[in-house]
Parts: sequence; C-alpha cells; structure tokens
Amino acid sequence: MPSQKGSRPKITWKELSPALFLVFNSLVWYTLTYALYNDAINGLRAPFSETLIFFTVYYAGIACSGILGAMFSPSARETYLLLWMFAGAIMTAFLPTIANNSTSVNILISLFLGIVAGMGLPSCLAYFADTTVVENRGLYGGITWGTIGFGTLIFLVLVSPLDLASAFATLAAWRIFGLVVFFFLSRSWGRTQQRHSSSSYRSILQRREMVLYLVPWVMFSLVNFSEAPVLERLFGDSYVFVEFVEFAITGFSAVVGGLLSDLVGRKRVVITGFIILGIGYAVLSLFSEMQFSGYLYTVLDGFAWGMFASVFFMTLWGDLAGDYRREKYYALGGIPYFLAGFLPIIVKPYAGMIQTATAFSLASFFLFLAVLPLMYAPETLPEKTIQQRELGKYVDDAKKFKEKSDRKK
Repeated sequence: MPSQKGSRPKITWKELSPALFLVFNSLVWYTLTYALYNDAINGLRAPFSETLIFFTVYYAGIACSGILGAMFSPSARETYLLLWMFAGAIMTAFLPTIANNSTSVNILISLFLGIVAGMGLPSCLAYFADTTVVENRGLYGGITWGTIGFGTLIFLVLVSPLDLASAFATLAAWRIFGLVVFFFLSRSWGRTQQRHSSSSYRSILQRREMVLYLVPWVMFSLVNFSEAPVLERLFGDSYVFVEFVEFAITGFSAVVGGLLSDLVGRKRVVITGFIILGIGYAVLSLFSEMQFSGYLYTVLDGFAWGMFASVFFMTLWGDLAGDYRREKYYALGGIPYFLAGFLPIIVKPYAGMIQTATAFSLASFFLFLAVLPLMYAPETLPEKTIQQRELGKYVDDAKKFKEKSDRKK
C-alpha cells in the first residue's frame, strides 16, 4: 500500500461540505435518473431485443466513460466536475422525449446518458477521498451514504405522483441546484491536496491488496444483481415496500459501518457484511415458504448493504490509492457494481424457470466463498490507529472501573 503522510491536518465540516454535497447530489441524481430512465424504456413496450440494446449501450457508456474519464481527468478537477454536473442536467432534460423518439434516437440517448453518468463518478468520489484522511474516512463516508439513502427515499416520494416529464424536469433542476451550491462551497471552503501522478490501470491491478478486495466485490455484485429478479418474484407485490425498508436500514447501517471501519478496520467490517448477507440468503433458501424469512432477509440485507456502501463505495479505494491520484482506483472499484446492474435485465425473463431454493443456496455459498480472499487481504486502516483507539478504550474503561471502585469505598 502506498505510504500515507505522517502529518494529518485537522479537517473541519466546512472543508468537507463541498465534497459531501457533491457526492450526495450526484448519487441521488444518478439513482433516481436511472430509475426513471428504466421506467421510460420499459414503458415503450418494445421487443426484448430492442430493450436489451438500449440498456447495453447505456451500461457500455458508463463503463467506457468511467475508465476513460479517470484516465484523462484534468488537474482542474473542480471545473471538470462542474461541467459534468451541467452535462447531467442537460441530458436529464432530454429524457422525456424517449416516448416519442425513434429507436435509433433512443439508442443515442441511452448511450449519452451512460457516458454522462459515468464520466464524473470516479472524480466525484476521488474528490471526497481527497478531503478526508484515512483515520476518519469511513465515518464520513457512512454519514454521506446515510444521507444519500434517506435523500433518495424523500425524492422518490416527491416525484412518484408526477408524470415522467415533470419528474425528469425535477431531477434536472436538482442537478443544476447541486452545480450552483457546489460552485460556491468549493470556492469558499474547498481544500485540495497535491498528489503523485496517477498509476496505470495495469500497475493497480497487479497490486495484491487491490485484487484481494476487488475479487470479493465482483462476486458480491454478480450475486446481488443476479438474485434481484428471483427476489422480486418471491416477494411479489410487496417487493417495492421491501426496497423502501432496506433503503432506510441501509442509511442507518452505513453510518454504523463507517464508524466501525474507523475503529476496528475496513477488513473486519467487510467480512462481517459478507457473513450477514450469506446468512440472509441461507435463511431464504431453507425457509422461503415462511413469511418471517423475508422479513429477516430484509433486515440482514439492509445492514450488509450499509456496511458495503460505507466501505466499498466511499472508503476502501481511497485508502488503497494512498498518496496517488485516486480516480482510477474508484473507477476500477465502481465498474463491477455498475456493470452488474445489467444482469437483472438479462436474468428477469428466465426468473420463473429458476428454483428459489437453489438460487439462494448458490448465492449463500458464493458469498461465504468471497470471504476467503479477504482473509489474506491487508488492513487499509493503519495498525497504529487501531492500536491507539483500542488503548484509548482500555484507558477509559480502567478509569470508569476505578471511579466505580472508589464510590464503593
């Protein structure tokens, strides 16, 4: 792991505010824009082959623009991010035309939406990582993801009664609002750090610790999205409500997971998340006919997701980058998740042919298997930090014990 700087300047909430708002605005916009885009495409009632083309070019746009954007992201990152946000607002404003366009035009819109979505995400998350330090990045990441979860729920409630055109207009306005606020916050309180030149993708993927964390993340992404259509069939009409509950649990769990990752390390939190999720799928496999299994899975999945969100999305790749530019690390860490979102589209037509018990048993097996590489992965939170915090806890406990003993005397 690249060396971490010895002296850590104290970070204030003012200095963090541009990055926190940037990530919050961007991921809420991305999540809801994709949900509405998905509704618009499915609303066309086009043949499956045509729908598949729309989503294929969309996800190809995300992957290619994310990789290339991280390679060519300029040193003037704030300007680049402002342009990215503006492009997102313009692209969102075009989406209501999907219902009236020809197939070729909708293919182009899908492609450009994917490009606009992916080109700035690595820089967005790298900007967040650059405004935090390794000792508290997990907590700030958890807080940010928690606000994203609850913010998405609130926006979803607000735009649900609207027609698609009004909903897209609302999201375009949200993106412009984010651009304006980020512009003033970054000019007033933004802080930048000088970093070493960017590593090549090849050299990053040759690093043992990167592979040991990336492989479990890829396995989780594949399992999570492959099982989504099976879960939708299992929960039926209550599936949307289950997703609402999970969002709320994830928001809370992300803060807890982020705090724990700063106290005991990223590795332990991630391993715990895989075990919790594996148990959730095992319960569904064994007791899928019983109603309590669905409730238990929802709680377990929400808690695991919160842990993964605070560590895998926000924290880990920034830790692994050390003093080097972080865009490529976040691009490699984000691509498996975003590309795996394509899997439900492929699996859904065949979900009725898949045996529920078998699907969940395989999911549980692969999630437990994903823990193996993590056993050999190094901890990215400095060992000195963990020891100091454990020592501080021991001293506090000793003081409380002494005070209690003195009172008894």
